[in-house]
Amino acid sequence: MKSSREKENNRCISWHIHTLHNRLLHALNLGTRHFDEKTDRWKWQCANLEVQKNVLRSMDAFLDSISGDARAVRHTIVKESVGEVLGALLWILQCKSGPLLSMASNVALKLVSVLPNLLLQSHLLDLVSCLSSLLSSHQVEVAVPCATALNLVISNLSATKEKAVMEALKEKEISICIVGNIKDFAGGAKKIGYFEEMASLLSTILLRWPSSRFPVCNDVKLMECLANMHTGTDSSTKLVILKLYTSLALCGSVAKKLMEDGKVFLQMVVRAMGKSNPHDVQIEGFKLARCLFRSQENCLQVVDLCGEALVEAIICGMRETGPISQKNGNNHGSLLMEACQLALITRWAGDHHISFWKQRIDRVLLNLLIENIQDQSSELVLSLDKQISLVKEGLKSNYQLGLRSYVWDILGCLMIHYGESTPGTGSKLHINLLIMCACLTFADTIQNWCRICQKDVDDNLQSEPVSRAVLMMIYSPCDYISSRARFLLSDILKVRGMTCLENIMHTLDYTSSLESYGSFDKLQLVINLIGLTCLSSLTQYQRCIIESKGIKAVVLLLKRCLSIDIHVERPEIAPHLYTTFYERSCCWIGRGDWEGSNVLLFYCLWGLAEFLHQCGLLHDKDPQFTTEVTNIKAQLVTKLHEIYSSTSFSPGVKWYVSYILSHFGFYGFPNEFAKRIGKSFNKEEYADLLLVANGGSVSVHGIILAVRCPSLLPPEVLSSSKSSKEVTQKFVGETMREVRLSSRVDYEALLMLLEYVYLGSLHAGEEMVKKLKILASRCNLQPLFQMLCRERPNWGRPFPSSNLTSSLDSAGSCFSYEMSYWKLNQINLLDGHAIFVLTRYHMCMFTKLSCSLAVIIYRVCSDQE
Repeated sequence: MKSSREKENNRCISWHIHTLHNRLLHALNLGTRHFDEKTDRWKWQCANLEVQKNVLRSMDAFLDSISGDARAVRHTIVKESVGEVLGALLWILQCKSGPLLSMASNVALKLVSVLPNLLLQSHLLDLVSCLSSLLSSHQVEVAVPCATALNLVISNLSATKEKAVMEALKEKEISICIVGNIKDFAGGAKKIGYFEEMASLLSTILLRWPSSRFPVCNDVKLMECLANMHTGTDSSTKLVILKLYTSLALCGSVAKKLMEDGKVFLQMVVRAMGKSNPHDVQIEGFKLARCLFRSQENCLQVVDLCGEALVEAIICGMRETGPISQKNGNNHGSLLMEACQLALITRWAGDHHISFWKQRIDRVLLNLLIENIQDQSSELVLSLDKQISLVKEGLKSNYQLGLRSYVWDILGCLMIHYGESTPGTGSKLHINLLIMCACLTFADTIQNWCRICQKDVDDNLQSEPVSRAVLMMIYSPCDYISSRARFLLSDILKVRGMTCLENIMHTLDYTSSLESYGSFDKLQLVINLIGLTCLSSLTQYQRCIIESKGIKAVVLLLKRCLSIDIHVERPEIAPHLYTTFYERSCCWIGRGDWEGSNVLLFYCLWGLAEFLHQCGLLHDKDPQFTTEVTNIKAQLVTKLHEIYSSTSFSPGVKWYVSYILSHFGFYGFPNEFAKRIGKSFNKEEYADLLLVANGGSVSVHGIILAVRCPSLLPPEVLSSSKSSKEVTQKFVGETMREVRLSSRVDYEALLMLLEYVYLGSLHAGEEMVKKLKILASRCNLQPLFQMLCRERPNWGRPFPSSNLTSSLDSAGSCFSYEMSYWKLNQINLLDGHAIFVLTRYHMCMFTKLSCSLAVIIYRVCSDQE
């Protein structure tokens, strides 16, 4: 119960508010009211400056009395009088009386600071219009508080009012006005506070108004002003400039333009993340970096210019795990979160991975999972069971629990890109412990998932990230990491593993046949799919998986994904990846992640690929299983080939489709473009080479070989000792040039290889595959060789394309020398198939050699039309 003193204080405060409110009403009564038919409400007005001054003083005192008191703001007298107070304030501001304008602007700032936006809704558009019209005032004392007040209003806008307010600002050409003010500051004598408020307001508007970003960035004088100022030492100015750059960089075109400024700009961004800055500056530096480096191209560009400094800044941010003090508030946690989010650049391969390992990323991640693990390192020479017990206790401490999803994602990316030749690989002890942490958490996830109710999903947000991390560990290109993960997972599941597998397959079989899917069902599907794929790597479970209905359920899911019946984007099941920040982005036309937008489709393909691989290792296959695989082949091959003809699927999806089809005798990477080129295969028309092998000969087009398989060309054609013109002149004189291959080259194998060269794919039996492996290896056709050997796809590897653009330079220069004399019309085809289209008239004017390419290209383009 409240004490008598508290009650007395509350009565005194209430009496004081009522007194000031009555004084305000008395001052307002000195003015007059008229009915505005346009707005259908009464409006206050008064031309007397003394009355206006009295009203402003009364408003100021009344607002002071309720400032900082949440209960007072919700008081009835405040709600009832806010409309008239706002009306009077707007009238005074619109009068623009010089002596009172500064005072009125400050009262307006206090009003929007004290009162919640909800109470201002009825006059919001009028307030925004009035404040924005005063931004161009030559009085700094007027422009600055109006800018601050408008910033507050826009920052607290509700979704329902945002569009109307943005339209009102657009009519006022607000961004042009603010940009003009900032440029005036650069050439004038106004104080730095003026620049900070204007820049802060501009960044808030650009955050909500995407269409203004590129025009603002195109203002050369403004960008020069920002570039000159970001080298300053004042932290408040740095913070404002970083926020403005961040709002601009939400536009992909602007981000690219900023990156083009090169090393100076990027070094500024990296320095902003450094520990020498206050936490709020560091946080904004990380936010800007996340906007700039959200595409692989941008990330690799900054890695080339200042990669080590970038990684060092990220690692320093991830080490900010000290206790949260009153002085720093939540900045420690926010900085750590931002650093972890930026560390997700590890999802792309590159030299920055080497820098992360040099900076002891393994130790940093371990510290985020287990508190004081470094103090216990000496104890970890104990037996495996005692190590597992120690790690379990550490994980239960809930230390930095909110960051674990990021930790698992970073760890998984590091493992999947960890090559055998990666230098600076960190401590083997720490790597072992990280693998153990992930495997223990993953084992708990798949063991307990069948008992998790829908209402508990929010408490298991790390389920998908840790499952994904273990999957990446098991299939890491590093044999040590892969074998260690399988060993630990097998040991952890040695008691309940088979029961767990049966539950997974039962759940997967049930959920795959549901008519519709909620968020819980989607998460359940993904966890079970990943769990089944991980367990398929352990020998004790392989036969059970292959002889069960698991494959049938995965195939059913796969078919439903391909029919767009089920689509699961990763942020739906991994909420830590969902940020409202990127909702406001625009003009980003990136290639997306390697695994694609529908992760359920990707995990289905990955799982099916592993099941087929494992069943290929079984010598005594069950007859029923053989029949089921035959049925799968009949259902799948046609459906999977359709993926090749679409440009909407990611490289990872296409790689796994190729890998699966290789188990059915289909090898390569077909696409619609290659099919058109393939119409020229084994046709004598415009052919300029005759390849002679043991058993026969075949006519080919030199330009195709030059681009797709130069190893089959005679050495003198591509010799660097001769100019392109000399080679062309020598080559043009001959109608058909005969090239004799080694007697060990089998003619049938050569035809198959050329089928791949022209069409991008081939279909062969096991005996022919043995011959093709040798030929593909000798011809340095690595992607084909990888498929013939059924090697697993390397994460992040680009998907091979049938692009002929290189025929107009480098490899094909000897064939296209004379083409440079003729006018070519460039067009864009999707999926990287840029091509140069020749007009009918120009085609007739090419030499016989160039005509070979011309006809092929014309044929492709004619088919497309």
